[in-house]
Parts: sequence; structure tokens; C-alpha cells
Amino acid sequence: MKSFITLLPFLPVVCLFGHSPSPVEVNQPYPGVLAYAPTPIPDRIVLTWTGDPATTQAVTWRSAPMERKAVAQIQEATPGPLPDVKDRIPATTRSLEAETGKSDYHTVEFAGLSADTLYAYRVGDGINWSEWHHFKTASSEAKPFSFIYVGDAQNNIRKHWSRLIREAIREAPRAAFTLHAGDLVNNANNDIQWGEWFAAPGWVNASIPVVATPGNHEYNAETRIDEAGNKVRLLSRHWQPQFAFPENGPEGLEESSYYFDYQGARFVILNSNEQLEKQAEWLREVLSVDPQKWTLLAFHHPVFYPSKNRLKNEGQRANRRQILWKPILDEFNVDLVLTGHDHTYARSGIENVPVGYPATQDVENGTVYVVSVSGPKMYKVGEADWMVRSIQDTQLYQVIRIEGDTLIYEARSADNQLFDSFKLHKRDGAPNLLEERLPSTGR
Repeated sequence: MKSFITLLPFLPVVCLFGHSPSPVEVNQPYPGVLAYAPTPIPDRIVLTWTGDPATTQAVTWRSAPMERKAVAQIQEATPGPLPDVKDRIPATTRSLEAETGKSDYHTVEFAGLSADTLYAYRVGDGINWSEWHHFKTASSEAKPFSFIYVGDAQNNIRKHWSRLIREAIREAPRAAFTLHAGDLVNNANNDIQWGEWFAAPGWVNASIPVVATPGNHEYNAETRIDEAGNKVRLLSRHWQPQFAFPENGPEGLEESSYYFDYQGARFVILNSNEQLEKQAEWLREVLSVDPQKWTLLAFHHPVFYPSKNRLKNEGQRANRRQILWKPILDEFNVDLVLTGHDHTYARSGIENVPVGYPATQDVENGTVYVVSVSGPKMYKVGEADWMVRSIQDTQLYQVIRIEGDTLIYEARSADNQLFDSFKLHKRDGAPNLLEERLPSTGR
């Protein structure tokens, strides 16, 4: 007979005294059961990358503290039942204290993998195993692929964001990864909110890698003193234990500012919360040795704000990014910039910039700027001349596909209505050609 604690993850959330509680929001404590508490069964399994997506794959998972060593197993996927394997790869483990109790986070990096190959893996402690999951390595050459990009989830994640991210997966089930532009949760160190975020896509994070940049809500009230003597809020203590991202970014910003290459495209992830000057220097270095055909950037705070509130109150902060980062984007002809934070949707053309932007800058460089929101928190769109497409009070996800010299972009609402679409075409010796493909029923 299995022990109660082994069965616990598969039980409905009920009171241990034998009756179901009245309906409550998940952030409220249930009598007798603590929602999202760790158990010996692996949960919050998430794929990420620390190295080359063609030959490596990192996986992180959570469990209750245990005496046995956390391990992983991997083999090439087969058309029939998977054979037993003996090899076990030991994990690195770190502990985390939270309101749901003490937990251990374990990470394994699979290395020496074959490119463009489907693998099966599982994680556990040798007794308490996850199911076998699949992932596919990237091709070592430029090859068509798609990915999903979403803005802030942040609020009422279980209640409202879950349907959005699941609809996105239904639309692009073979996406190479999901890209999250910050504010994944509302409170940086709230473990129940992180539990909601991991639960929303279900098993998907264990088969489709996650790429993320921290938003301001991934920073908490605790502070440190930076090199300039300024107080800087601290990144969520959950960030590094639960995500294994590349450590190739500026010193002090490891795993929150980084880059990776995927099948002919370079993705640069910036941390727009701190050390903008240091990242500007690093960004120039990364882009100056970029051999890929396509270059895409993602960070949380927009270069240009679309909402009324931000336009009024945060113009100076945006101006820092315009001064420090945008000239570098112009110089190296970055193709697409993906952001969040503003709780509206807005998208530029390739020549639209706000009135007053320095005329000496080359604005016809083919860069498209996007701001999007995937959660239920909404702002109102203001008047800004850089926007060719905008909407408010709408949850959106984006599917982006790269095929040779063409990038295809679609923004869809939570009920899967196409709201925005365009193509970018590469041209020798000239800026990208933007082909608008706006839906005829668009607003």
C-alpha cells in the first residue's frame, strides 16, 4: 500500500478532517492543507538552457527535503515502451524557505546531446520519480522554428492566466520555447503565486523550454547597495533556484541578463531593472560578434510607453533606455524588441518613433517594438505616434515564426482571435521590409 504522502499530490485539495472546504481563492489558506506545499514527488519541472540548445538541456525541479540524492535519467525517445536505464545523473541542489515550507530545488544539465533529436527524461530521487517527459534539441543549423512570447502574467494567475497560456500552446504545440517578458508573478517571494505560475501550463514547462527576463515584480522590498552607492532592490530568491539560465551576461547579472542562439537567430535577454549602463556595454559586445541572420531582444520595461499612466509618470525612465540602449539597437539593426510592463498592447512599424527622438539617429533600420500583456491587469492606451497597432483590456499571446529570410508574427487574444500580424523580410544592404497583415476585423 502506498503511503499517504506519496498519494498526496494526486488528491483533490480537501480538508484532512474529511470534508471539502467552501470555494475560496487559491491564495487563501485551506483548512488542513497548504496549497502548493512541496512533497517527495517532483513538481515545478521546467526546462531551460545554460548552454547550446543543440547539444545541452537543463532541467530544474522541486521536492520536499529528502535524504536521497536527486538524480535524472535520459535516453533517446523510442516508438514503443522505453527500456529501463541504469545511468543516473546527479543533480545540484539548493534549499529555499517559503511560506509553503522548506523545499529543495534540483538542477541537472544534460550535455553531449545530438542535435535535432527527441529525448525522454525523468527526474526524482530513485524512488519518487516524475513521469517520462520529452524534449527535442535544436538543430545545429538555421532551420524554421516558432516560439511563444507573452507579457506580464502577474495577477490572478490560476484564475485568469492559465487559459491564456494553454490557448497559446494549443495554437503552437510545437513551439521551440516560451518567452516571458517579466512580471511572471505579482509578489517576488510569494511561493503560492509561483506555484500558480508553474501549475498554469501544466506539464508543458517540462517539455517546452522556458526563457524569461525579470520584471519589477520579480524584485522585492529588500535592498542592497550597488557599485554607485545606490539602493537596489533584490531579485526574487526564487529566481535562480528554479531557473537555470545562461551565465554569460554581465557580472552580477548572471541568469537575468544573457543570450543564446537558436537555429539562425540570436536572442538577447536584458534585465531592465538595474545596471543599464553595464548592460549597454555588454550588449554592444554581444551584437558586434553576432553571426546569426536574426537578432531579437527581450526585456521587461518598454523603450516606448503606450499607456496613459506610463507616458505621464515614467517618461524619464524610458528615456534612459532610449539614450543607453536604443542607439545600439539602431547601430546593429536589431529586428524585434519584445517587452511587457505596460498592461496594454502596442506595436510599432519600422520607421515610427516618438516625436522628439534625436533626428541624428537612423530610424529606418527595420526594428519593430512590441509591448504586450497576457494577464488580467489592464491599463488604458494613450496617444503616442509610434504605435501602428494598439489595444487595451485584452489578454494576448504572440506566436513568432522564423523561416529563412522571413519572420512571421501573430498576436492572438485569450479566445484565439487574431488581432495583429505582420511579416519582416530580410533584404541585402537595406532595412527589413515590413509587410502588414492586419486582420480585416482588427481594431
